[in-house]
Amino acid sequence: MIRRVACLFVIALILSSIAAAAAQDASKEKAAVAAAEKWLGMVDKGECAESWKQAATYFRNSVTGQKWEQAAESVRKPLDRLISRRLKTAVYKASLPGAPDGEYVVMQFDSSFANKKLAVETVSTVLDKDGKWRVVGYFIR
Repeated sequence: MIRRVACLFVIALILSSIAAAAAQDASKEKAAVAAAEKWLGMVDKGECAESWKQAATYFRNSVTGQKWEQAAESVRKPLDRLISRRLKTAVYKASLPGAPDGEYVVMQFDSSFANKKLAVETVSTVLDKDGKWRVVGYFIR
């Protein structure tokens, strides 16, 4: 009987640890999505210089502000204005290929633009050195 109670206690402890980790990841995902949506709003308005300033340190160290503005405008301008954007997925990760280990949330948005009805925007965020979630990667297909 004592052995059964001890076993149930261990199982309950494991399950509560898993639940706590999942809740923590969900909280991180929510904060990262809010940061990504704010950043995307800047890009939507053509505020590419400001979006570069608000991006993650790793992003800013990888591409100059001028190069980012040119790249963002060359990709987004032909699409014209945003019609809609809906979060499809958000996944917490401890590492990404080609990036240092850290805390990341990678999300995909189903988006529609005036000149591209069906698009998928992939936004990667990182918990930056200042403790804020910031965009570290952006891709549209």
